[in-house]
Amino acid sequence: MSYVSKEQIERAKQWDLLSYLQCFEPYELVRCSRNAYSTRTHDSLKISNGKWFWWSRGIGGRSALDYLIKVRGMSFSDAVLQIDDNPPVRMAPATPALQQDSSNARLELPEPYETSNRVVAYLSNRGIARDVIDFCLKTGRLYESRMYHNAIFVGFDLQGTPRYAAIRGTTKTRYMGEAQGSDKRYSFAIPADDNGIELHLFESAIDLLSYCTLETIAGKDWRQSHQLSLAGIYSPKENKDEGIAPAALTHYLQSYPEVERLVLHLDNDEPGHSAAAMIQQLLGPTYAISDEPPIGKDINEDLKVYRKKREEAFR
Repeated sequence: MSYVSKEQIERAKQWDLLSYLQCFEPYELVRCSRNAYSTRTHDSLKISNGKWFWWSRGIGGRSALDYLIKVRGMSFSDAVLQIDDNPPVRMAPATPALQQDSSNARLELPEPYETSNRVVAYLSNRGIARDVIDFCLKTGRLYESRMYHNAIFVGFDLQGTPRYAAIRGTTKTRYMGEAQGSDKRYSFAIPADDNGIELHLFESAIDLLSYCTLETIAGKDWRQSHQLSLAGIYSPKENKDEGIAPAALTHYLQSYPEVERLVLHLDNDEPGHSAAAMIQQLLGPTYAISDEPPIGKDINEDLKVYRKKREEAFR
């Protein structure tokens, strides 16, 4: 274990998370509103009023030290040294992560690799059907990055221009993030093939593809309905009257006015339940809404359990 002095500990404890990230990792900050930020790596981690809370995990704190220990998984001494020994990152005044609206930022897609073999293997191991994977590859919604061989899930605007990209690690590191300049309004989605009136909502692209696979297994045509990943979720405020629907959802509904019914497949945990309740409260008067959470933690877990039982039955 690294040795840290009392003086180092006291200095580290004085750093709040916003100040720490502004000084050492400004590229990690994404402005959500005038006085609130999220992090680029974890979009459900919100920072405001001197505090931070990671809604998808249900943990929070005040200091940067809490963040490095609880979120980054560092030991106490390593976290102290991370804060006290690192030089600040100096960037130009017009830092995109801090001073530009994400909707105006230029999307920087990771360079593609020659093949997508590792991504195909990774998603197949998650139980996703090959025809669903191939559809995404052929339409440019999915590819493998040259660096790290990550899975890149691309979101487009109505003109077919890439505006968003979720990054998912294909190794045991389980990396999750977004490409620089991603606009959440254009999150990963698969529109209906023929003016479908039903929109299915998921927290992640992998859950979306897992649902499409389950529909395929059941002999149903998943292209007859719209599928949208919300690119993570947030938990509603204590005063629910102040809540707003996810940006990806509101923009999709504006883009596809034929949608009449929403089907929610958010994670089967407290943040997922809270987000589903807020969507129902805000949009219930306008849309027919059905809450159909997974049996397990998420849709992908349900898919893997189904495939495992099916394999055992045919042994």
